[in-house]
Amino acid sequence: MTAMTTTTGTTPTPTPTPAGHVGPLATLRQTMTLAWRSLVQIKHNPWELLDLSIQPIMFLLLFTYVFGGAISGSTGDYLQFALPGLLVQNALFYTLSTAIGLNTDITKGVFDRLRSLPIARTAPLSGRIIADTAKQVWAFALLVGFGMVLGFRVETSVVGLLGALALLVVVALAMSWMSVLIGLKASNPEKVQMIAFSTMMPLTFTSSALVPSQTFPGWLEAWSDINPVTHLADAIRGLLIGGDVARATMISLLWAAGFAVLFAPLAIRAFRSRV
Repeated sequence: MTAMTTTTGTTPTPTPTPAGHVGPLATLRQTMTLAWRSLVQIKHNPWELLDLSIQPIMFLLLFTYVFGGAISGSTGDYLQFALPGLLVQNALFYTLSTAIGLNTDITKGVFDRLRSLPIARTAPLSGRIIADTAKQVWAFALLVGFGMVLGFRVETSVVGLLGALALLVVVALAMSWMSVLIGLKASNPEKVQMIAFSTMMPLTFTSSALVPSQTFPGWLEAWSDINPVTHLADAIRGLLIGGDVARATMISLLWAAGFAVLFAPLAIRAFRSRV
């Protein structure tokens, strides 16, 4: 009998290899897909849209009808003054949701699953920011529309209204990098909310967003005059109801550039090291 030797080999399990370089068009497509993912979540969690809608309306009603008469002598006069400031306050406060949502995705392992896919590393972060920008547009339209029902009037033009929206989105996007950094560094969403709220609230309430800075004590007025929120509120107010627009807009854009230059590289570095 002839002995036959059979060699039995085991088929090695293929090891996944990292995705190669992702081109700009593919990165853009992946970013928009993940932005859509964030927006579609509203359908499964309608409370997010309610929170985005109810909170700005609540602040508008509260400040107009509780403080308006005391500050301006008339709720109508105060509404004209305060609505642009409330638009700024709402936009900056909503950057906190970017930080909280980002931190939640990381701590719950969502980013670990996304990292295993052959997609651009920055797509999850960019997608979240773009989705939250779309929500900013919704909040702006809702607040202006409801304000007009209460008696607010745009005294400039449609161009001024669109310019106010564009400026608000640009500055909010730039300042959101600070919130993104907080969201990446904090250990849980509760700490994100505490740190970010403690940062945004003093910036907003020591500005001319809700009251004229001339009513502040001298030392606080001096701070208010360099507060970036003051310049943004003055620019939005000028675009909507008239006034000095060029100087306030230029200073707001310079502040936006400063926030982006300072915090964007730090946030991207923290993002890459964490995910």
